[in-house]
Amino acid sequence: MQWGIRKKLIIFLMLVTVLPFGSSIAITYYQTTKSLNNRFVSTNHELIVKGEEELTVYLEDVAQMSSVLYRYTPFMNVMRDGLSQNLSTNQEEVRRALAYLFNTRPEIEQMHLYIDKGKDSYTNYHSRISERGKYSSIFSHPYYARLSRYEGFSLIEPPHEIYSYNNISVIPNSEKKNVLSFHNILRDVPSDRLLGFLSIDINLSKISAIAGRLFTRDMEDLYIMDEKGVIIYSSNENVIGKENKEKWFGQVKKESTLSKSMEWKDKQFSGVIVHDKFSAPYKNWYIVKRIPYDVLYQSARETAFINILIGIVTLVFVLIATMFVSFKITAPIKVLIDNMKKVEKGVFEADFDSLGNDEIGMLGRHFKLMIAKINDSIEREYKLDIENKESQLRALRSQINPHFLYNALQSIGTLALKSKAVPVYSLLTSLSKIMRYSMNMKEDIVPFISELMHVKSYLLLQKQRFDEQFEFDINVSKEVQEILIPKMILQPIVENCFKHGFEQKLEKAFIRIEGKLQDDGMVCLTVKDNGIGVNEELLKSIRQELFTSISKDEKQRETIGLKNIYDRLQIYYANQAHMSINSNEEGGFTVIVQFPKVMPKEVGQT
Repeated sequence: MQWGIRKKLIIFLMLVTVLPFGSSIAITYYQTTKSLNNRFVSTNHELIVKGEEELTVYLEDVAQMSSVLYRYTPFMNVMRDGLSQNLSTNQEEVRRALAYLFNTRPEIEQMHLYIDKGKDSYTNYHSRISERGKYSSIFSHPYYARLSRYEGFSLIEPPHEIYSYNNISVIPNSEKKNVLSFHNILRDVPSDRLLGFLSIDINLSKISAIAGRLFTRDMEDLYIMDEKGVIIYSSNENVIGKENKEKWFGQVKKESTLSKSMEWKDKQFSGVIVHDKFSAPYKNWYIVKRIPYDVLYQSARETAFINILIGIVTLVFVLIATMFVSFKITAPIKVLIDNMKKVEKGVFEADFDSLGNDEIGMLGRHFKLMIAKINDSIEREYKLDIENKESQLRALRSQINPHFLYNALQSIGTLALKSKAVPVYSLLTSLSKIMRYSMNMKEDIVPFISELMHVKSYLLLQKQRFDEQFEFDINVSKEVQEILIPKMILQPIVENCFKHGFEQKLEKAFIRIEGKLQDDGMVCLTVKDNGIGVNEELLKSIRQELFTSISKDEKQRETIGLKNIYDRLQIYYANQAHMSINSNEEGGFTVIVQFPKVMPKEVGQT
């Protein structure tokens, strides 16, 4: 039993619709989750990197606040000399400096200034500047002790409950909150002499605002840890200021230099962890964002559910449409088969206009183009063969025993040299080159330089003939000289200058030949003479004959003329060549030929 394509198509469409339905949903879900994972990781990593940069700038700005004091000379004098010399004035300078710094940022909760000269200490809590206090045991404070041995100028104390420095600030229990402290050492720059310390306690509002833009609350988690793993900020406020001892953080530290994300699953969390390590000056800090799978794949699950609903509804329509589609698809295929059978019989015609806009319609259009190209190739090859045969025939008519002519010319040239008639020998040499080039039937495509040398030999003969009454100029760029062109394209044009331009006038005759490569990749050849030219009526007649197809009976020319050149160029360059003829205003005739730099492959290989 032979099954036709129509029956096979019906069965196939039924199978591919029903059987792989479940598989397609699973594959779609897998690909969607994978794509979402990659996209979420990339997007969130870029987000936390930008947040990291913003946090770094902010922390560095707070850490650099103490540098402002170095530009305030009266205050620095107090730090160097102490308060005791002029207590009232010096205390005022200290209060002014503390008040100025406190008001620069709204998140500042408290400031503490220690002046090593005199062991004096001041605090500014909520714009309330304390009285002077003595702080003899300054290095009992762990961060001040570290700063005295630290090469830098600032250390950050992780979030902690605000406390009173030197017990001189009055902080109600109801107002105690977590703060981040920046402890700065003041030195007598450029020396390393200790002048004092400045501590700045800030609340976490600004950090919370920056971090809040990096995650979605109640859905994702965000952590910022310092080099010791102490949590600077977290979406879970209860763990701020505590050391992170979770296993996932230990794994983050191991993979921080290898990847930007990892998958994690334990009892508390199951999802993707995106992380990054801070750059200098907080290069050992970490920022971590945790995204649960439920959040990450929520859209994928919704998409899968919608696909299932759509699939069920679509399945009903597919079952009905399968029958219609099978007949619709096979009908144009049958038309193509019928036309292919005609081509097999040698009838290169297509009896359909269009088979539609789908792939089969495209196949039909390419089939028609193929038939047209075959017909065009047959016609072009036939015409090219006829033109070449006619050219060879015309050359053969003038070919009277070429070996005899070459030997005769060589004998005459030898006799001329013996008689010391060098000009005669030069003329015979030029004539010999012309005859050899013209009678060589083996080459139809030649380098332009060969065509140019042939024309030059012809012009040298004419120069010897007319002497001072004739001059010529050849200006062809080197890049054009290497281009392959059809043989006997240039010489017939030059020959016409003598036949028609100089036949009644040969006084100061001049021919200029130019060749160049244009910006559009076309080769432009120009042959210009100063002959008698033609009137407008004759020019119109020549153009009409040149660009109009004429019957074979009307082609009764004994030499290869402009029409022959134009027709050959159109065949060789697939109708991309151009020829223009013009009569010059100052007298004379100009022929311009343009053709592509590269000959089409299917023509060049024939």
